[in-house]
Amino acid sequence: MALSLGIIVLLGLIFNKVFEELKLPGLLGMLILGMLIGPYGLNFISEEILNISSELRKIALIVILLRAGLGIKKETLNKVGIPAMKMSCIPGLIEGFTILFTASYLLGITRIEAGILGFVIAAVSPAVIVPSMLSLIQRRVGEQKGIPTLILAGASIDDVFAITLFSTFLGLYGSHNISVLRQVLDIPISIVLGIILGVVVGMSIVVTFQNFRIRDTKKVLILLGTAIVFTSIEDKLKEVIPIASLLGIMTIGFMILEKYPKVANRLAIKFNKIWVFAELLLFVLVGAQVNIYVALNSGLIGILIIVIGLLGRSAGVLISLARTNLNWKERFFCVFAYIPKATVQAAIGAVPLAAGIPSGEIILAISVLSIIITAPLGAIAIKMTGEKWLAVDNG
Repeated sequence: MALSLGIIVLLGLIFNKVFEELKLPGLLGMLILGMLIGPYGLNFISEEILNISSELRKIALIVILLRAGLGIKKETLNKVGIPAMKMSCIPGLIEGFTILFTASYLLGITRIEAGILGFVIAAVSPAVIVPSMLSLIQRRVGEQKGIPTLILAGASIDDVFAITLFSTFLGLYGSHNISVLRQVLDIPISIVLGIILGVVVGMSIVVTFQNFRIRDTKKVLILLGTAIVFTSIEDKLKEVIPIASLLGIMTIGFMILEKYPKVANRLAIKFNKIWVFAELLLFVLVGAQVNIYVALNSGLIGILIIVIGLLGRSAGVLISLARTNLNWKERFFCVFAYIPKATVQAAIGAVPLAAGIPSGEIILAISVLSIIITAPLGAIAIKMTGEKWLAVDNG
């Protein structure tokens, strides 16, 4: 296990640097490395690490979401509020239902099975999007109009809609007693509860930090430990009451910045340093989940379904940004920023197959293919268009 960690760190740093020198996103290099040394490649990663891969990826994602929350300012959030809410649901819903109708026709599967596929694919990847947007925020690129914050806020809720509707279609396949109304109502309930709990936890942490003398390093550990417990509570209660824990984690960081900005800025620097290691784990282990041989089984039809879905998502982004003050270059940057998929597809792509759904194998194949196509494409598009199309705020 220790040897595998050493390989991940050393090769991850090398691949990250090489890809940056080639003017490509470093995370793309780490994803490719994961595919090369993972169980479907050279198999250099030990079984022990692969067994806890999902937990390690969750912790890495928590690190970057906390860092994102510590960088979201209230005035910027107010500026992007309504467009962010539209971005959180319209693109994903259009993509999911576009794939539903396309896949049922092209693959000859039932509408319910096609719906399961549609909402596996429809979720964007916080793992790819959040670091990219934070990089833009730190360089004050697009900040005048709050574009990176708009995408951060929208993407964090996008997954709530996709996963809930995936669960709904999965339930419809397995049982006719599922309450679709209850599943739909779970979406706003989980968002509201995530925000409320994030505010409560965030304020509690602020009060603790203000009343007790604690070193910044220990503050980081308290914050990280609290966020991990927060997500674990969601896992335990998801059958009873839904909680959007990822949104809640960002809210915790936001509350600390709002109520205790001096400490929040120091903690953000600490989390930037932790992210150097967490980033390696996240992207290499996501890459290790990708079975390129399975992806090839979906063939050209799989690619066509993904492309048609992305066209639907792109139309949804443009609809969401109608009547905003963004120019066309900025709107198309948002379109590209909403392309990457990885985290959710790696986590739930195999669930339909495990549940015994006849089309489970093709659903898994297209899920894997969506990672291979959209994660690199989206990461490259964000990097290239962000630097060229978004204005730098020098104020």
